[in-house]
Parts: sequence; C-alpha cells; structure tokens
Amino acid sequence: MLKQHLQFKLSQKLSPQQIQLMKLIQLPTQAFEQRLKQELEENPALESGKEESDNFEDEFADPYENEEGEGETINTEDINIDDYLSDDEIPEYRTKANNYSADDEEKNVPYAAGISFNQYLLNQLNTVYLSDEEWNIAEFLVGSVDESGYIRRPLSDILDDLAFTQNIYTDEETIEKVLKIVQKLDPPGVAARSLEECLIIQLKRKEASPTIELAISILEKSFEQFTKKHFKKLLQRHDITEEQLKGAISEIEKLNPKPGGSYSGNNRMIEHVVPDFSIRIVDGELELSLNGRNAPELHVSKEYSNMLKGYKDAKTKSKSQKDTILFIKQKLDAAKWFIDAIRQRQQTLFITMNAIMNYQKEYFLTGDERNLRPMILKDIADEIDMDVSTVSRVANSKYVDTPYGTKLIKEYFSESMKNDQGEDVSTKEIKKILETVIGEESKKKPLTDDKLAAILKEKGYPIARRTVAKYREQLDIPVARLRKQI
Repeated sequence: MLKQHLQFKLSQKLSPQQIQLMKLIQLPTQAFEQRLKQELEENPALESGKEESDNFEDEFADPYENEEGEGETINTEDINIDDYLSDDEIPEYRTKANNYSADDEEKNVPYAAGISFNQYLLNQLNTVYLSDEEWNIAEFLVGSVDESGYIRRPLSDILDDLAFTQNIYTDEETIEKVLKIVQKLDPPGVAARSLEECLIIQLKRKEASPTIELAISILEKSFEQFTKKHFKKLLQRHDITEEQLKGAISEIEKLNPKPGGSYSGNNRMIEHVVPDFSIRIVDGELELSLNGRNAPELHVSKEYSNMLKGYKDAKTKSKSQKDTILFIKQKLDAAKWFIDAIRQRQQTLFITMNAIMNYQKEYFLTGDERNLRPMILKDIADEIDMDVSTVSRVANSKYVDTPYGTKLIKEYFSESMKNDQGEDVSTKEIKKILETVIGEESKKKPLTDDKLAAILKEKGYPIARRTVAKYREQLDIPVARLRKQI
C-alpha cells in the first residue's frame, strides 16, 4: 500500500559568491594581495589601476543574473549588451574618505637568503680529513640532524639504516667516533643526542675555568637535580658555595638549547605582520583606518566592453560570435562580482573593527590591559547585526596597529568573571594582575598556586587554585619550583 505525505523542510544554503566572500574576509592583507593577483591573472576582464573615464555610473549593476543549472544553454539574444557597456568601473568605495589609510607604499616580504642548514654543515665537513667510509657516515649523520640541531635517533637505528639504505656495514663504535667529529662543527652543540649533551658540548668549547668545569660537572652528574632546581642538593653533592653555584648556573643559562634555530640560512620566509587596521589617538579621540592595501583600484576591461560593442553592431551573428559573447559575459559577471565582493569585504572589516574599538574605547585610550572589558564574539556580532562566524573570521586573522604595539584582534576578546563586588571583569584583567604579582615575588621563595589564589582573593578576585594554574599556564609561566632562583 502506497502512502503519500508532504514534508516541509526549511534549509539555508550559501551561494558560491557568499562562500567566496567569507573566504575573502578571512584573508589577512598579504594573503588578500596574493588572491587579488590570482584573480587578475585568471580573469582578463578584470584590470587594476585607475580608469581613464570620469563618468561615474552604476558600476555594480548586474541586470543579467543566470541562476539556472550550469548545464543550461544561455540564449545570447536575451543578453542586454548595454548593461555591460558602462563607461566606468571604478568602485565607489575608492572615492569615499575615511575608509582607507594613506599608507599605500609597497612593502615587500623579505626572504632569508643562503644555503640550507644541512648544506652549511656539509660545507664545513669538506674541510675535515676523513676516509671514504667516515665521509659517508658523516654525511648520513648530517642528514639526520633536525631543525633544532639534534640527532634524535639511537645509533643502533642509524647503524641499520646505513646497512639497508647506503650499503655501508660498520659498527656503533665507528659511528660514535665520526659523530664526535660532526659535533665539532658550528654552531656549537649541533648533532647532540640530548639537551644534556648539547649543553656540555657548548661548555667544552668555551675557555676552561673553574666555573666552566663546575657547570660541566653539574650537567654530567646532577642534570636531573639541575632541571628541577633542587639547589640544596646541588650545594651538598658538589660541596660548593651559593656564589659558586650562581656562577655555574649563569654560564649554563647563556647556552643555546636549540643550536639549529640560530642558523638563519635555512631558506625559510621571514614572516612580517602587516597590520590590517590602524588606530590613532587624535585630540583625545580614537581614529580608525583600514590599510589602503585592502582597497585596490579595479575596473572592468574596456577592451572587453569594446568587443561587446562590436558584437552589438554586427548585422549577422555567427555561432562562433555567440560562443564568444557567452565567454565575455561570464568573465564580465565574474569581474563585477569580484569588485563588489572587495567592497563588501572592506565594509565588513571596517564596521567590525570600529565596533571592537568603541567597545574597548577605554583600553585603546589608555593602553592599560586592566581596562579591557569582557568581550565575546557574540557581543560584537549583536552590535553590528552580523553573524558570529563573520566576526570570528575578522578577529582570528587580522592585526591592528595601535599606539601600544601591533596586536592580533582576537587577543582583545575574553570571558568575564565576577569580582567580590559582583561586577563583571575580564579574565585578561585577572591575568594581568596575576602576572604582576608573580613578577614582584621573591625568586628565592616563589608563590605557589594556592598562595597566588589567596592574594587574588584579597585583591577582590575570588578564583579557585585550579583556575590560577590555568591562567598561569596560558601566560607561559612555570610552576613555583621552576621559578626558583638562588
């Protein structure tokens, strides 16, 4: 028996244009410039630079929109060519003041020049006299050095790999001997198998002195006690004074725990943050501007418009001409949409950041993080009547240049907590106070999380010990034991 029944379902689908707009909003300045360059290369109907014409007409009018399936055939007779023959395609947002900065100069992203870290080590190895077998082993060891400068694989594994992949049959003693040669290369500490070995190698490269000898002895015999800062045990075991221990620890603290990280010739791009916004204080008031690199000058190609004119004036229209007109129409639609998307992107960025600036006005006027109000994404989304996801895209990927430094916008968002007066305060305010208290503590007897919680409670912030521990970890501050100094 067949049954028929109706079912109503409400669903919301984003158009491809809306999805692309969301992606454009998420892009920071440098990535946006790359996306713009890509679009200009792929769409010949889109051009950058100023348009010669001064006739400002309806740039973004798109009277012909095909919402049918991709496989549908478009009747070229239905295309109103006059709609595509606007004499000017300069976007309106480039003619309005106070929505882009004057800072339009070119800023190139520098790259680190030079050879790779491993090649740098091999070049040094060329100056060392080695037999053919030793050279092959040394080359393999250099290839096993990671970005931090360590060899983190056991010699037994390296022995097996040499046999299976390089057809080199040797023993661990020989590998150990060659490893000692590799460990004499620069930077000091390279090719170590552990932090302990890395630090000891660096100390042995220094000029010998009683302090250096003591530092080596501490690392070799009491590395665990040193890392846990058990100073009393170190004093007893090595029979030394506090001043001697201070001197040895000072020498160890000067060493580089990641020798590979100090080499700049690894061909990696040096990342430079380009602020998307700028906030300045002018006559006691906040002034927001959007980086001018986010507002490019784009227009539709006149050459493509002229091609349409030629088609319109033709008395007879061949099939190839009709195919051409469909291609031109698609490119013109894409160009006009992209120009409009950039306008919408710029408006969204400016409106969102303006709302954040006004919400945190007291902070931006003073620079005091204790003046940061509790603020979540929904607060700004409700303020500007936009979706939370849109605000998130702006906050998570954009930077703002302020009188107090360049900051990632999401850093201004924080949850709220109640103080002892029942008022909502930002968790950032509590973290700032926590950081100040720890900075003023006695390093001979650092404050435990329980004591920190008690101090915060006295200051009017009743929070639990586990919450203090969480905030401390978020601030990258170690536990009391590891903050201890002599």
